[in-house]
Amino acid sequence: MHTPVGANSSWQQRSLRSIWHPCTQMQRAAAVPPLPIARGEGPWLIDHEGQRYFDATSSWWVNLFGHADARINAALKDQLDRLPHVMLAGCTHAPAVELAERLSALTDGVLGHCFFASDGASAVEIALKMSFHHWRNRGRSDKREFVCLRQGYHGETLGALAVTDVAVFRDAYDPLLMRAHQVMSPDTRQAGPGETAVDVAARAAAELQALFESRHEHIAALIIEPLVQGAAGMAMHDAAYLRTVRALCDRYQVSLIADEIAVGCGRTGTFFACEQAGIWPDFVCLSKGISGGTLPLSLVMTRDEIYEVFLDDDVARGFLHSHSYTGNALACRAALAVLDRFEQDDVLQRNRQRAAALSLALAPLQHDPRVEHFRQRGMIWAFDVREPFVGERFAERFHLAGRARELLIRPIGRTVYLMPPYVLDDELAVWLAQRVTATLDAVADTENAHADRTSEPSTA
Repeated sequence: MHTPVGANSSWQQRSLRSIWHPCTQMQRAAAVPPLPIARGEGPWLIDHEGQRYFDATSSWWVNLFGHADARINAALKDQLDRLPHVMLAGCTHAPAVELAERLSALTDGVLGHCFFASDGASAVEIALKMSFHHWRNRGRSDKREFVCLRQGYHGETLGALAVTDVAVFRDAYDPLLMRAHQVMSPDTRQAGPGETAVDVAARAAAELQALFESRHEHIAALIIEPLVQGAAGMAMHDAAYLRTVRALCDRYQVSLIADEIAVGCGRTGTFFACEQAGIWPDFVCLSKGISGGTLPLSLVMTRDEIYEVFLDDDVARGFLHSHSYTGNALACRAALAVLDRFEQDDVLQRNRQRAAALSLALAPLQHDPRVEHFRQRGMIWAFDVREPFVGERFAERFHLAGRARELLIRPIGRTVYLMPPYVLDDELAVWLAQRVTATLDAVADTENAHADRTSEPSTA
C-alpha cells in the first residue's frame, strides 16, 4: 500500500495539538516530536512512512516477546469473544484464578494470594497500604513508616512517589508527600578502591541495620527494586544485599516489599529477581512485562499469613482497595499467554544464550575510553558515558541519533541502556551492537570539545 510522504508529520502535529505526553517537557516536543508508530512486528516498530525502528527498550520495558505476537494475540481474541471483563468484587473468572494459581506456584506457594491492579504505581500503593493495614490489624498501629533506597523509583502516584528518590519526578510534589526514610543504595558503581560489589552491599546493609535498630518499632516496610534500580540508570547490586535485607527484616519485624515491576518476568535472568538471592519477600509487585506489552495489568502477591490477618467479621478490617477494572479478564488472559511462552519456549534458558550473544557483540564498549561502568544482568545492559563526552541534552541527542539509525532508544541521563524483547538471534545482536556504537560515535565524538557542559535531568 502506498504511504503518502508527510504522513508522519501530520500525525505528529495532531498529537502535539491534543496529547500531553508522559515523561516529557512539552516545551521540547516541537524540537523532538513524538515518533508516530503505525504498527509493530516482533522487535520492530514501523512508522506511517514505512521506516522501521528496533525497540531497544521494549516500549518502557513491557514488550517481552515482540509486538503483535501471534500466540498472545490469539489468546486475547479468544478471550474477547468469551468474557472481556466482569467486576472482581463478588464475581470471579478463570483467567484471574488461573493466573494467581500459576504465579503462586512459581514461588513454591510461599506467596499464596494475589491482588490485582492496573499499573506499577498502583501495585506499589497497594503493597504499602497492605503492609501498614496488616500491622494495624495485628495491634501494632505505630508501625506506619516506610524505608526506601536512595536513587529508588517506585512510581508517580503520591504514595509511590513518597518512596521514590529521583528528584526530577519527586521534587515538585514533595510538600504533598508522606516522609519516608532513605538509606544507602547498594549500587555497585559506588565501590571504592579495592572494594567489591559484595563490600558495597555490606556497607548499604549496615546503614539499613542502624536505622532498623533505632526505628523498627515504627517501621512498617522496606521497599526495594531487587538487583537493578531502573530509573537510577540501571544501578545494579549484588544478590548478597537481598539475603542480608531479608534477614534484617525478619529480625526487626519489618515487611519486605520487592518491587519487581521492571525486573520481574525473566528480565534479570530468573522469573523473579529475588530467586537469585534464594529469598522470598513478604510482598511482590509485578506489572510491565506480565501482560507482554498488550494491556495494563499489575498485581501484588503476598504471604498467606498476611492475607489471614485481614479475615474478620468487621468489614473495616478487610482490605477494601479496588478499581473498576481490577483483574480484567483480557489482561489476565494475556498474562497467562505470557506464562505459556515461558513454559513452552524455555525462555529463561534461551535468554541466557541471547544474553551471551549480545554481551559478546557489545564487548568492545567495555574498553571504549568514552564509557565507564559497563554492566549487564540477564537481559539488561547499561553503560555510562564519561562526563567529558556527554555535552548538553545528551539523552535527547542520543535518542534522535538512534532514530536516524533505526533505533528507538532513550538514555537515562548519561546512562545508555538496552532492554530488548526476548526475540534476539545472533545476527540481530551484532546489528544492535553496531547501531548502538554508531549512535555513540555520532553523539559523543561531536561533543568532546564541550566538556564543561552538563547533561539534562534523567528521564527513563
